[in-house]
Amino acid sequence: MSDARTLSDRKAIFALGTLTFVLLTVRAFAARTIGFGDSEALYVSYALHPQAAYLDHPGLVGLFAHSIGAIDGPKAAHSVSSVLCSSIPWFLFAALRATGVNTLRSVVGASLFALVPEICVGLFAITPDLLLAPAWILSLACAATALSSETGSTKSFVAFVLAGFLAGIGAAAKVSGLLLMAALAYTYVRSKEHRSSAAPWIGLFLGALTIVPVFEFENRWGFPMLTHRLVSTQAGAGVSLRNLGAVLGGQFAYLSPVVAVLVVVIARDLVRRRSESPVHHLLFAAFIVPLVPLLLFCLWSRVAEPHWLAPPLLALAIYGARMDLSKRWITWSFVSAGTSSLLVHAWILMPSLLRFAPASYDATLDISNELYGWPQAIETVKEEVAPERNPHDKVTVVGPHWVVCAQLQAGLGRDTPVGCAGDARSDFDDWLPRKSWQSADRILFVTDKRFPTDVEKLFPNHARTSQSHVSILRAGRIVRVFTLTLIERRGAG
Repeated sequence: MSDARTLSDRKAIFALGTLTFVLLTVRAFAARTIGFGDSEALYVSYALHPQAAYLDHPGLVGLFAHSIGAIDGPKAAHSVSSVLCSSIPWFLFAALRATGVNTLRSVVGASLFALVPEICVGLFAITPDLLLAPAWILSLACAATALSSETGSTKSFVAFVLAGFLAGIGAAAKVSGLLLMAALAYTYVRSKEHRSSAAPWIGLFLGALTIVPVFEFENRWGFPMLTHRLVSTQAGAGVSLRNLGAVLGGQFAYLSPVVAVLVVVIARDLVRRRSESPVHHLLFAAFIVPLVPLLLFCLWSRVAEPHWLAPPLLALAIYGARMDLSKRWITWSFVSAGTSSLLVHAWILMPSLLRFAPASYDATLDISNELYGWPQAIETVKEEVAPERNPHDKVTVVGPHWVVCAQLQAGLGRDTPVGCAGDARSDFDDWLPRKSWQSADRILFVTDKRFPTDVEKLFPNHARTSQSHVSILRAGRIVRVFTLTLIERRGAG
């Protein structure tokens, strides 16, 4: 019987390895094919300006992007992200085994996790979530190990320390990581056995040390990230049915329909059984403590995104594998998640499918077009600003919105700083102050149809010398039109 179980476990692990290989192969193809997404381009731009924090996130993602040479191009960045993304289900597998789940269930849980669109598609890019996810999962694994080990043992001590430290790493990647630290603290306080021991608090102290630079940076500059997140970007904020619909509807898209319903089933069971063991209570705290503030913020903010609720759901990914779910639930969850991820990959990696889009299709709303449009546009921009074309005057590149500015900066790299003329303040205002590019003799203003701009009004002291357009085609359809306007300061030269 033992030999049969061992053989079954090996087959299960082989199946997870095969799935990992298939997904890694698809991602390797994507790495050679597509460019940066808009938000990803911003994080890659961080690589040129390593600092403790930015307007949107703490600085770890910028340090990571810098260390892997992400600014050298999408292929280099996506080669690394493909490997890390493909390894995250294995981190979940390790966490499941650490919490006492048998091998077969751990493989099933990790495999379903690997196919959920939010993981399968969403973690391909260089983003803070790519760093937060493994830190969060491994932190929970360590905390579960510590709570299940003999009190005062070396194993328990090391696991507690690692749990707190990894939670701090998560917070250095994304502010929501602070909520995991709060969940761990809540768990420890509620545990009569561990709240008076030093190990849990040493771990959280080490985790707090990792984010001290973020707090110092914020305090020194007047809390720009906090202000940006809670004030500057929250025009029209307020609890509404529109926000509720966006958040809930987004879960069906990001998780796939069946998995979204399964999440509710798992959450209900976890809440009901939260007091059965220290691990149950840990997973409950790691779910409910982050969920409440994140959900309330999503219901209040008009700019909230569905993936903001992803961190608390990681606890459910661990707990779900411990439940006795029916084969029907498991089967349909795999079908739902796999089909959703397959359709997204096909739409992005097979541009010919655009021929089947309805007449009402709006290319400006399809973010997959960014992955193809910008590489061609960047090559044209490079030609326009090349020294051999402008032997006497350096050309300053400016965009109308952080989306455009980020793509320009990520594509042009180290030697070409980019100015940003957006109405809202962005990190680009610190990297290349407005006074610098507004007084430049020659400016190449780059935009697309999503951001129509009156160049003469924006630059009253400059005159247009030339203008060109770059049209991006997918399946014979124009999906992006970039406009490059070269202007010269009046009286220059």
